[in-house]
Amino acid sequence: MRQDPTAMEDTWLTRAKRLLALAETGQHFTKDPFDRERYDEIAGMARAMLADLGRVPLSRIEGLISGHAGGYATPSIDIRGAVIRDGRILLVRERSDGKWAMPGGFADIGSSPAENIEREVWEEAGLRVRARSLYALRHKARHPYPADARDFYKLFFLCDVNGVQIPRSGSETSEAAFFTLDALPELSSTRNIQADISAAFRAHTSGHAQTFFD
Repeated sequence: MRQDPTAMEDTWLTRAKRLLALAETGQHFTKDPFDRERYDEIAGMARAMLADLGRVPLSRIEGLISGHAGGYATPSIDIRGAVIRDGRILLVRERSDGKWAMPGGFADIGSSPAENIEREVWEEAGLRVRARSLYALRHKARHPYPADARDFYKLFFLCDVNGVQIPRSGSETSEAAFFTLDALPELSSTRNIQADISAAFRAHTSGHAQTFFD
């Protein structure tokens, strides 16, 4: 099901990100040294705009394009897994900010989306799971996550846990536990928001008849 296309992200942030993407694509493909100078200048201006809008050092804006993108600036991929058992959802506590999220992270090159999330759940929570279905595919900028200079597609999978397993923390997590929807801990909002978890419970309860996407 197509979700509400209303943009949540600030208009100027969206424009600056798009401007940088066009400049970096031009830098890759142009053969003309004068055009390269122009693209370099545009890219520098776009990075400065992103740094100002995000109130972060300019150094953090460098390198937003992936070296594997073939010259095109493309969105990064974040994958999250919803493991629901006995009316509770698995969350892990991130060492980086001390808040909680569904297991997941950047998609690794060379693995399928399902392989990525199955590995993430094992590494972050110590559970062997099988990805059952994709319940949502979101453009991060269209939802109320914190503003981000990078552009993300977020893939959310329902996962089935194999047998009775006890969650444990991993190298990037300090705790792993199951929670009911009405008693969630403080969420790491850069990784997931309550709407993501609510959607997981709805998909689990309904048998996941459809995938929500932007």
